[in-house]
Amino acid sequence: MADTMHHESGQSGAGIDLSQFYQVFFEEAGENLELMEQKLLELDVTAADDEELNAIFRCAHSVKGGAATFGFNDVAELTHQMETLLDKLRRHELTPTTAMVDVLLQAGDALKSLLARHQAGGAGEALDTRDLVAHIRALADGGAPPAAVAPAPTPVAPVTAVPAPVAAAGPSVRTLELTVGPLDDPAQADNLAELFKEITDLGSIEPLDAGRDADGMRRFKITTASSDDDLLDLFTFHVARERMQLQPLGPGYGFHDGNPGAPAETAAPAVDPGYGFFDDAPGSPGASAPAAAAEPTSPAAPVAAAAAPVAPKPAAPKAESKNAGQGLDSSTLRVSVEKVDQLINLVGELVITQAMLAQNSRDSDQQLSQQLLSGLTDLERNTRDLQEAVMSIRMIPMSMVFNRFPRMLRDLASKLGKKVELVTQGEATELDKGLVEKITDPLTHLVRNSCDHGIELPAERLAKGKPEHGTITLVASHQGGSIVIEVRDDGKGLSRAKLLAKARERGIDAPDSLTDGEVYNLIFAPGFSTAEVVTDVSGRGVGMDVVKKNITALGGSVEIDSAEGYGMSVRVRLPLTLAIMDGMSIGVGEEVYILPLSSVVESFQVEKTMIKTIGGTGRVVEVRDEFMPVIDLERVFDVPRFEFDNVSNIMVVVEAEGGRVALLVDELLGQQQVVVKNLEANYRKVNDVSGATIMGDGRVALILDVGALVRRSRH
Repeated sequence: MADTMHHESGQSGAGIDLSQFYQVFFEEAGENLELMEQKLLELDVTAADDEELNAIFRCAHSVKGGAATFGFNDVAELTHQMETLLDKLRRHELTPTTAMVDVLLQAGDALKSLLARHQAGGAGEALDTRDLVAHIRALADGGAPPAAVAPAPTPVAPVTAVPAPVAAAGPSVRTLELTVGPLDDPAQADNLAELFKEITDLGSIEPLDAGRDADGMRRFKITTASSDDDLLDLFTFHVARERMQLQPLGPGYGFHDGNPGAPAETAAPAVDPGYGFFDDAPGSPGASAPAAAAEPTSPAAPVAAAAAPVAPKPAAPKAESKNAGQGLDSSTLRVSVEKVDQLINLVGELVITQAMLAQNSRDSDQQLSQQLLSGLTDLERNTRDLQEAVMSIRMIPMSMVFNRFPRMLRDLASKLGKKVELVTQGEATELDKGLVEKITDPLTHLVRNSCDHGIELPAERLAKGKPEHGTITLVASHQGGSIVIEVRDDGKGLSRAKLLAKARERGIDAPDSLTDGEVYNLIFAPGFSTAEVVTDVSGRGVGMDVVKKNITALGGSVEIDSAEGYGMSVRVRLPLTLAIMDGMSIGVGEEVYILPLSSVVESFQVEKTMIKTIGGTGRVVEVRDEFMPVIDLERVFDVPRFEFDNVSNIMVVVEAEGGRVALLVDELLGQQQVVVKNLEANYRKVNDVSGATIMGDGRVALILDVGALVRRSRH
């Protein structure tokens, strides 16, 4: 990728190779854009918080800095316009409006598209952002957004590595003085000089002050055609912005007599009127700069004085520099998912080996020394701890899924003319990364469904005595070994009569005797839709059946509850992880099967009289005044039996998909954590079996699919 993108970066062949930093830039830019979108959605335009506006500004600024360095001019130009608007907002020169938030969200989408194109090496057609740039500029100038398509604007600041004159900023080539410091590591300043020499397009840089000055500051003379902002953006990668100052080079400014490189006594050049494109621009020198303090009578002092208003507000640049360099790196590490999967696989094998050792030690207890036994006990504890630690690496909070919905709902609600509020609970609940990726699409469909079909139009809600804002609530919580995600809304709910009528129209057998739950489950029938009109949002009947199919494939279940006129709720239940689970091992004949512990309700001894036969073949058992179907595992799996007088006399009640069945087994062998192996990938699909595991004695045991057994009993 680095080679294909080299032409994009605008670097010369002999220049420094920046391609090694591309991936980090794209990842950090992506994170910044996500954060910016989140902050924009949370922004209260009627009472905007300064810190929020600063945070949004910093996100745009970080993306601009990186884009300018790598020569992604389209990204840099758009972020520069956003920065101008955001800077005026945070300094209260403009009042935030919904139109501004809308256009900034659009700009965020455009940036994602532009960055994706650069990441693909420039493949695909470039997005035309001229209208968007003109729109943002009009808002930043305090006017209304342009109605007609604006002509291609000339960039206010060419954020490119090629010399270009800054509009209305005097002569194209300028001589500046850069003051850096005080620095913890003097090599940082040398890095700047080296970097500048490599990127020769920017001009030339030469050290002044014979190396290092007594006050710990380093000074350089820069001859360049680039704007101050471009230079500072480039240098920010090496030195925190608040430790740099750029000003016109004046006679004797900041120098001691006889210093090599001190300029001849000439009239001081006028201060650049377009300094940094706007007053108090980020990076403009503060009043407390050491150089300014050293020479109060210097002709360049007015620059420092003009920038004085920035000094009392150092919080923003500080946070900026943290964002640019130290924030994420110190506490997080990027690791590919393949490495984590490999680690989980190895821990799985370790768990199996430990189980084998534990089994062997139980079989030959007498001969083992006490030391070896305690070692094995420690190994068991450490293995379990290691397993939990490794599994937790893959666990990510549900907020990663929930965060995409505020933006989606905002766009959808405005398209449908509805007012919708999103409430999320339990964002910190963690779920396996593999499951998060697979659950996102079904959840997206459920949320869209609630907004489109559930929530009524504001006028309709007011007529019903409801608030005009509908509420969609997303809740995630742990229950046993599962995670339950609920999507509920306070809309119109499901209409039993409408569902039955639609089902009969489609030729589905739907008698009036169906329970409410069974009627609601009709919406999972393929191609089933109650929408009167097909829109670009929904109504084609593709969706709920796919949602059900996808969730069932993950070993999960979907339950619907509804109250007509008051809203509905869809509960998705999933296993926490697909890699390791708590299981109960049961024996049938010589075979061992595993039941997911989260599905087991109870077990009891059974007497022959407790089992009743119905309809000639079906059998049921009465448990506390409730009859439930009996499934004889010996028959289901054709287990060979060698002791004919031995009959199954233990029942295990299991629950799935809202139904319960009683499984007839010979014995309960115990409870243990098992490493789930995919049977389909290693052998083939087997009915009523969801996977396999390796037991402590080396035998393979099948993990039963409780949902399939419940469905079997219904048929």
